This record gives sequence, C-alpha cells and structure tokens, in this order.
Amino acid sequence: MAVDPTGPDFAAFLAEDPDEPVVMLNLLRFAEGGRALYQEYARAFSRTIAPRYGAEVVYAGDGGPALVAEDGQQWDAVLLVRYPNRRAFSRLVADPEYQQITHLRSRALREAVLQPTRPWGGA
Repeated sequence: MAVDPTGPDFAAFLAEDPDEPVVMLNLLRFAEGGRALYQEYARAFSRTIAPRYGAEVVYAGDGGPALVAEDGQQWDAVLLVRYPNRRAFSRLVADPEYQQITHLRSRALREAVLQPTRPWGGA
C-alpha cells in the first residue's frame, strides 16, 4: 500500500498552482507498533520543520468507528495540515532535516492518503 508521494504526483500537485494555499488531508493506517513511531515523527515535524515553512497542524485525532464507509475504509488517525502554498510543501519535503525524519513516517504507516484540498468559494 502507498504511504509516500511519488515524483509524478509532486509534479502534478505543483502544476495546479504552486503559490496556492493548501490544506492537506492525511488519513493514516498504522503498521504494528506504528503509532509510537508516528508520534515521534510528528513531534520532530511540529517542533522544528513545520514552523520553518509556515506549516500548521490544524487538527490531529484518532479515527473512530465509521458511520458511513465500506469495509476497510476506517482510518486510525486523521490530520489536517495547512501550508501557505504548494511550493512551501514541496520545499518542506525536500528539506534535509525533514529527510532525516521521514523514515519514521514511512515505517509507522501501513497505508495513507495524502490529499490536497482547497476551500469552497463562499463557504
């Protein structure tokens, strides 16, 4: 299962509008023992890397029983992370310090969805 974005995914992401603000939806399914690894990653991310690029964790929480979902569509955790623009997100994931901690995220997850969102006009 996928847990990390690929080069073509990044290219398409940036091609939309590199200066557009973005909120990333993170749906996480942990590997065995992955919750503790992910929390270690999240602490390092929030403490040093996120502020450098203007990233802000808007919401982080555990997933509960799904009210409407097909089998296998429940997630262990949900995060919303706001970035000032898509370019900042791209620079963040290329940062050498981020590269030193991203293995924690990869090892922690069995499956993930990382989906850019944009606000509805007038909502």
